[in-house]
Amino acid sequence: MSWDWTHHRVSQDRLAETAEELQGKGFRLALVAAHDDGGAFRIVYLFLAGRPDRRVELECVVPGNDPALRSLAYLSFPASRFEREMADLYGIRAIGHPKMRRLVRHAHWPEEWYPMREKAVPATGFDVPGRFPFVPVEGPGVYEIPVGPVHAGLIEPGHFRFSVAGETVLRLKARLWFVHRGLERLFHGRPAGGALDLAERVSGDTSVAHALAHSLAIEDALGVRLPDPVHRLRALLVELERLYNHATDLGALANDVGYALANSHAQRIREQLLRLNAAVTGHRLLRGAVRPGGVTVRALPDAAVLRSIAADVAEVAELTLRNTVVLDRFAGTAVLRADDAHALGCLGYVARASGLRTDARLDHPTTALPVTEIGGATGDVLARYTVRRDEYAASTELACDLVQSHSGPLDYVAPLPSVPAARSGIGIVEGWRGTIVHRVELDAAGRITRAKIVDPSWFNWPALAVAMADTIVPDFPLANKSFNQSYAGNDL
Repeated sequence: MSWDWTHHRVSQDRLAETAEELQGKGFRLALVAAHDDGGAFRIVYLFLAGRPDRRVELECVVPGNDPALRSLAYLSFPASRFEREMADLYGIRAIGHPKMRRLVRHAHWPEEWYPMREKAVPATGFDVPGRFPFVPVEGPGVYEIPVGPVHAGLIEPGHFRFSVAGETVLRLKARLWFVHRGLERLFHGRPAGGALDLAERVSGDTSVAHALAHSLAIEDALGVRLPDPVHRLRALLVELERLYNHATDLGALANDVGYALANSHAQRIREQLLRLNAAVTGHRLLRGAVRPGGVTVRALPDAAVLRSIAADVAEVAELTLRNTVVLDRFAGTAVLRADDAHALGCLGYVARASGLRTDARLDHPTTALPVTEIGGATGDVLARYTVRRDEYAASTELACDLVQSHSGPLDYVAPLPSVPAARSGIGIVEGWRGTIVHRVELDAAGRITRAKIVDPSWFNWPALAVAMADTIVPDFPLANKSFNQSYAGNDL
């Protein structure tokens, strides 16, 4: 598929003006990537709009001895967070930012240590941890409940600070980045075709979607164009990933309100799907099938089996919602209004459950697919449950269409060409949580000099705190599961 793509180098004054113009035309800020070019810092802002697919990059350069630029925080909430990330990782200040508090940087990081700068070395000494600047809520009967970062079970670390009156949540603040791995820095220096293992491990439950976004970015940079059947095989793998994750979430949500029977059946179904994944690709999480320039599938799944499992999922969902206790807990809980979801830049099922229209399969397609759009309106736990349920059915039919219409080989490999000069590329994929964006830069030797990754969790995590306002503390596990965002995909 073709798209409208432009790149502009602008001054700081023109940056704000052009960003305003793009936002007025329906573009969203999808990514901000800083680059250390030695004597200067280069910041790339990627704006996206869909139907038709449009991509605009704005590039602004700031001096290396005084890295500062005018803040775009007034323009959008995502811009404010990208600027805080740059301040922590690169030391680039955003002048005029209303709340330039640390985001990625934890208290034990040494001052003036910016790990994404080219000359940064591993920190040898750490400062004494200090208090994180949570905003206190005061008033009669108000108190705080700290939760995490270490939790029961197998979930990743995250700290949640509740300010409550009785059981009612007045304010929730999430503190993440406990699993920050410096993943983007690990891409630097890898050959164009030699970083797939990192892409697959951005977020383990989204292995194939991140592998595909990375591969599309590399192919875009190198000018590689693949035949349509390859894109359709890749799309099939992304749908298989969507299926096992949605089935798991439907059971986990029921389990969080005490309906363990539905969760037991969902776990049984999940195991069926993971075994199916292994038969299709040789890996239960679909790793190793997608790579820059190609795709390898061992066997196509049986469409009849996929439809049989979908009928099983539909029955489990029907039994779950027929339970009046479950329905009472789901309905009206942790409401995310459409205007809040839009202001926060939400993506995926979180956005669609609040009435927003967003799907990269239609906004930024690599091939034409018969995608059935699923949406909600109420923005509560029930809406996020039913969107998953309905997306499962729609994804099954899409997967069956891709299986039954496939022609050609199941293994395709295109050589990656060399390029005479540095190039950049973008990859966009609708993962099961929402739109994933990868941007890479390659040097003339074909090595990765910068990789920027934005998982939908980056946009959706702040929405959990908004939805929890006026919700009671005991509903937090249920609300959190209804969002089910990735810690690793956010923390990178």
